[in-house]
Parts: sequence; structure tokens; C-alpha cells
Amino acid sequence: MPWDNVLAVALFTGLIGLAILIVLWPGEKHGKRLLERWGVPDPDAAEVALAVRYLKRRRLWYPWLFLAIPPVLEGTGAGTIVATLLLGGLIAELFAQRPARGPRREAALVPRTLRDVVPVWALVLSGLASAGAIVHLAVTRQWTLLAVAAGTTLLCWVITALAVRRPAVGEPRADLALRRRSGRVAIGLGIGTCAALGWPAGNLGSLVVVVVGLAAFLAVTAPVKRLPAAA
Repeated sequence: MPWDNVLAVALFTGLIGLAILIVLWPGEKHGKRLLERWGVPDPDAAEVALAVRYLKRRRLWYPWLFLAIPPVLEGTGAGTIVATLLLGGLIAELFAQRPARGPRREAALVPRTLRDVVPVWALVLSGLASAGAIVHLAVTRQWTLLAVAAGTTLLCWVITALAVRRPAVGEPRADLALRRRSGRVAIGLGIGTCAALGWPAGNLGSLVVVVVGLAAFLAVTAPVKRLPAAA
């Protein structure tokens, strides 16, 4: 892509990202709604503040990622949106690995496990989607798409692992709800992306796989209305 076109795309997408950031910059209302959707009824002020900080850590990076990613991908589209969401989630989880300043409450007496954050059936779907895409792309010798599918799967699992191991902060139920949102959204995006990348040809079989992948994405990323009693 010519350099002037790169600058034009970067400027345009950067402005879009900035507009999105201004519109979606989270406040107390957004934090409360997020927790209620993920199984925390009537969150208190401390829980809402935790959810707002969680959202800010992600949305702060969106304009910069919108600025940087399109020139690399040579255009805008669904790939840019997925890459922005995943990289924003990764950066946020990396920052969340730092221990909180001052005293903090343990979210659980027993450390969280992967199955506490993402259900087994979703992990199985992720494995099937990534394995199917990689095998199909290898058979058809589509090496670039294979690398992207493998990299996306790895990134999604890294985000999920970071969500599991980050230090506990705040009330146990809010802590678990936010971990679950991070893990399930990452795994769901990986499933949908692998389904779209693994069968790119425009035929009926590819369409069926993509539709199934979209259905799996929606099922995995659906908010958890009720947390387990142990939380």
C-alpha cells in the first residue's frame, strides 16, 4: 500500500477509534450494567468501580489499535475489529497482572481454575474449531491463513490464561464475573475467527461452517446470568 494511502487509512481509522472511545467511555452506569449482565445483581459502589476500571483498561487502547492495525492488514473490516478486541483484551490482562496497591481482598480461598472461568464445553468447541481450521488450511496449502488461525487461537488462550491467574481484587462475585467475561469473549472470538478463516471459499459448505461458528461464538460469549453459589 502506498505511503500516502497508509497515512490516510491510519488517520481515518484513528478518528473512528477516538469517536468510539468518547461514545463508549465507561461510567458507573456501564459498570453496573456489565456486572448485572454477568450475574452480579445489585452491585455495590466498590464493585461498580471495579467494573468501570475493567472497561477503561480495554477501551483506552481502541483508538491506538484502530490507528495501527488497518495499515498492517491493508484495509479495514471484520479482521480489524477482531484484532482490536483481542489485542485490547491482551494489553488489559497484562496490566491486570500487577498486584493492586495497598491491601486487597482475596477473591476466593481456593485459586480460580480454567474451568471456573470458561466452561468445558466452550473449551472443547475452541479446540475443535482451531484444529479443524488448521487441518483444513494445511490440506489446502493456505499457509498464511493457517498462521493467522494458529496465532489467533494462541492469543485467545493466552488472554484466558491471564484472566485466570491475575491477582484477586474486590468482592469475589464481581472478580469472578469479570474474569468470566474476559475468558469467554476471548474464546468465543477465537472460535468465530477460526471458522471464518478455515473455510474462506464461497460455497455452501463454507457458509454452513461459518454459520455454525457464529452460533458457537454467540453461545460462548453470552452473559452468565447467575454465578455459582460458591462465588
